Amino acid sequence: MAQGLAQRLAARGPQLLSAALAYSKPRLATFWYYAKVELAPPTPAEIPRAVDSMKAMVRAFQSGRLAQLTVKEALRNGLVATEVLMWFYIGEIIGKGGLIGYNV
Repeated sequence: MAQGLAQRLAARGPQLLSAALAYSKPRLATFWYYAKVELAPPTPAEIPRAVDSMKAMVRAFQSGRLAQLTVKEALRNGLVATEVLMWFYIGEIIGKGGLIGYNV
């Protein structure tokens, strides 16, 4: 029984492999395109824009414009902040090699 299964799999192996490649090739191309764009470090031209964005955020906070956020925008901002914190905590856990304490 197992021998028959192995023979059928060996006979259909190249066909299954070519189907898997045909299915995954466009999806991998899309993944690599977005990975190159999103995971690249910031260019020197992007750094002043980020600083200006932070200054605008501080000005908005000082002027009280934050109180005029919609619930949807406030929820979205809260979720983004939570995601950033969670990635920080995950990085800390990976860095120290465990959930509790540092190995000194």
